[in-house]
Order: sequence, then C-alpha cells, then structure tokens
Amino acid sequence: MSRITRALVAGALLSTLAACVVTPPERPGPSPHEIAAQRLHQVDGRIGNLSRRVDAHVADGRYPPPQGDALHHRLDVIRGEAHNMAAQHGGGLSPDEQRVLNEELDTAAHAIE
Repeated sequence: MSRITRALVAGALLSTLAACVVTPPERPGPSPHEIAAQRLHQVDGRIGNLSRRVDAHVADGRYPPPQGDALHHRLDVIRGEAHNMAAQHGGGLSPDEQRVLNEELDTAAHAIE
C-alpha cells in the first residue's frame, strides 16, 4: 500500500476511535430548593419519630396522658415553627434554621426519654 493510503486508513481509524470515546454528560446535583425541602423533610421525620416515642411511653404507662399531651403540643409547636420558616423560603429550610430546629428537638428528645 502506498503511504497516502496508509495515512488515510490510519486517519479514518483514529477518527472512528475518537468518536467512540465520548464522555457522558454530567448529572446535575440536586437544586438548592430540593436540598432545602430535604432539610424540612428531615425535621418532619424527626418530629414524627419523637411523637411515636411519646405515644409508646403513654401506652406503656411511663407517662400519664396529660404529660403525653403536653409533649405532643411541644412537638406541634416546633413543627409549626419549621413550616413557618419553610413558607418564608419557598418550602424549605436553610442550614441555620435546621440547626435551630434540631437544637429544639434535642431538648424535646431529652424530655421524652
């Protein structure tokens, strides 16, 4: 084969291989709004877990019903605060808001145990 033919074949082969090596498009991460909504979901989940613990303690007789009601009211107030904060930010929480709410929930969790 002539040098020109070899060069053309080599060029065609290289261009074919180059076309096969394509980097996949990067997947975008969650949007800031999705992250903020996840923070609210985490706080709501923690409130739900604490509420179930209160129910279990009342059912076991560890707490009288009025004490269970008071603890439920405290959790409802924290849930209301969380949703009021989220309403100001389009349905999610900022990291600072989540931290404040988690500190309140830590205090409530100590009272429940």
